Amino acid sequence: MAAIKVHGYHASMATVMVLCCLNEKEVEYELVLVDLPTGAHKKPEYLALNPFGVVPTIQDGDLTLYESRAIIRYLAKKFQGQGTNFLGSTLSEEALVYQWCEVEGQSFNPPAFSIVSQIVFVPMRGGSTDEAAVEMNVEKLEKVLDIYEERLSKSKYLAGDFFSLADLQHLPCTHYLVNACGKGDLISSRKHVNAWWEDISSRPTWKINFT
Repeated sequence: MAAIKVHGYHASMATVMVLCCLNEKEVEYELVLVDLPTGAHKKPEYLALNPFGVVPTIQDGDLTLYESRAIIRYLAKKFQGQGTNFLGSTLSEEALVYQWCEVEGQSFNPPAFSIVSQIVFVPMRGGSTDEAAVEMNVEKLEKVLDIYEERLSKSKYLAGDFFSLADLQHLPCTHYLVNACGKGDLISSRKHVNAWWEDISSRPTWKINFT
């Protein structure tokens, strides 16, 4: 079987999440560099794979798939019998995984990514950080993390006592919040959230992306 091709960029949060998933599932893959700084993602060759011009995109045989959350869900299903079991062992566990995946996408990521964007990406493009927007999104994220604290006081991971897609989805953005934005206190000030973060961010399949 040919290796899965991952068209992406090593500093892209979404790309790193997909690579971590592949490593957890012990799946062979080939990283095809899409050089974002030179605009390779907006050139016709890449737009033929992904008309939205964002990374990553995977090719697995005849399938071309983009959107990182869709990609990791596909990988979790296709390779369910090998590597890390991201979906649990019962329908109820799988339902809770998908519930917390939705929480990440709908409640956690919007304020978290807005903070990262304002502190990291806007200045990188020559703009100035909107401190009011940062403060507003920190307040939103604190409320979300208070709910996480309650949840994680009852289970080791978000969907239960196993590392799932829901936890994986939090790795890239939280990494930036803690390590690039100076917002580690959002995590460390919450005992159970902090223990969860220390656990998931120390997984070898994640750490390998930063060595």
